[in-house]
Amino acid sequence: MIAKEKEAEILRLYHAERWRIHTIAKQLGLHHTTVRRVIAQTGEPRAPEERRPSLTDPYIPLIVETLKKYPKLTAQRLFEMAKARGYCGGPDHFRRVVSMHRPRKPSEAYQRLSTLPGEQAQVDWAHFGSVTIGRATRKLYAFVMVLSWSRAAWVRFYLGSSMPYFLRGHVEAFDHFGGVPRVCLYDNLKSAVLERRGDAIRFNPRLLEFAGHYRFEPRPVAVARGNEKGRVERLIRYLRSSFFEARQWRDVDDLNRQCVEWIGHVAAQRPWPEDKRRLVGEVFEEERSKLLANPDTPYPIEERIEVAVRKTPYARFDLNDYSIPHTHTHRTVSVVATLTVVRILDGMTVIAEHPRSWDRGATIEEASHIQELTESKRRAREHRGFDRLQKAAPSSRAFFRHAADRNLNLGSITKGLLRLLDVYGPGDFEEAVVEALERDRIHVAAVRHVLERNRAAQSLPPRTDLRIAPAKHADLVVTPHNLGSYDGLSKKENTDDRS
Repeated sequence: MIAKEKEAEILRLYHAERWRIHTIAKQLGLHHTTVRRVIAQTGEPRAPEERRPSLTDPYIPLIVETLKKYPKLTAQRLFEMAKARGYCGGPDHFRRVVSMHRPRKPSEAYQRLSTLPGEQAQVDWAHFGSVTIGRATRKLYAFVMVLSWSRAAWVRFYLGSSMPYFLRGHVEAFDHFGGVPRVCLYDNLKSAVLERRGDAIRFNPRLLEFAGHYRFEPRPVAVARGNEKGRVERLIRYLRSSFFEARQWRDVDDLNRQCVEWIGHVAAQRPWPEDKRRLVGEVFEEERSKLLANPDTPYPIEERIEVAVRKTPYARFDLNDYSIPHTHTHRTVSVVATLTVVRILDGMTVIAEHPRSWDRGATIEEASHIQELTESKRRAREHRGFDRLQKAAPSSRAFFRHAADRNLNLGSITKGLLRLLDVYGPGDFEEAVVEALERDRIHVAAVRHVLERNRAAQSLPPRTDLRIAPAKHADLVVTPHNLGSYDGLSKKENTDDRS
């Protein structure tokens, strides 16, 4: 309240001196709303002032007619049109005149929406920045569902907003509420509405299948009518300010554990908007019995994609490679994933199961898959060597048969015989194997002894097995050096010693 003298001074300055409201407030040290209240209480309108002529007066018909035809035309464009017609005033005053004559959009009044218990829930996604996991940067989203009558909420954070996460959020919300609302209200997001032309709506077929399983009606709000799902929008703002701001958490699982506690305590203890004397948690207990019962069989909400496996035994899923048995390469397999486990199927058979990685470019392997591949490669090399020996020396088949009967190591025998074949050639090697079989000497040393003996009988020096390991040096030609220079060095050293 202000003194009567101050009120009288306000009225005198406004009606008699023609001061503006803000001028009165500034000079008397009052807030402009106080000055407005005092003037409004008198109910006496101020006598109209005599309007002074303005440079814009001749151009007002131009402004009105142009804005009637083009209501969104800018004031700058109108100023240039008037200037071309002879207007010589400044742009600032002209813009104020344009704003006075621009058609105003009629204000819209909104009807307060009310629903019955268990009738409706509002659903939306909220973005909460990004999370870095190893080499991957993933977006963090919150799935939010609010029961329209009680304002009970369910929130779940995910590292994505695709359809599998969308359906998983519904299932977890229905489990939390202990039932299903009859209508779920959505914004026009792609997980719900694929295409819309006015009232013609093409729903996402996966959502329709899901809604049929849980027996609720998916309903999108009207275009540009966010007020129709204002309850979930307000809950998201409340979530940001009351829960997420300045919160410390280790990973998404820890964040969700804290969020469940917040839902059960802080969010449930807030006053119910319809009656401030009651709490949301208390009202929700009344609404719970009005919800539809959850179906007996759960809906499959795992992510499922088809993956083409090439020559390496790995299936790529969500930026990472998961190992599979080497016997399933060069085919298409199915990857079925939850938030924690990745299963790989060939038809209906599970061929691999791994913990899910949220990293990027990681290789997740099972030791048995790598060991089986290594063993397979080793056996393949042995078979290739055995086939080569049989083609070069047919008698080697009988040699290996006798070695197997005596339980000898076929791998080391194959390796030793291949080396002798490379050194001595197929002709001499075949003769040596035949003689070893005739003498019943079934070992590599016996074959080598025969080969060296035959070379000695021909007065030939024994062959040397000189191997250069790196393949890139296999064709290297080494030029022999004249060793006579070393003799000259030796004579010089002897002369120096005598002196």
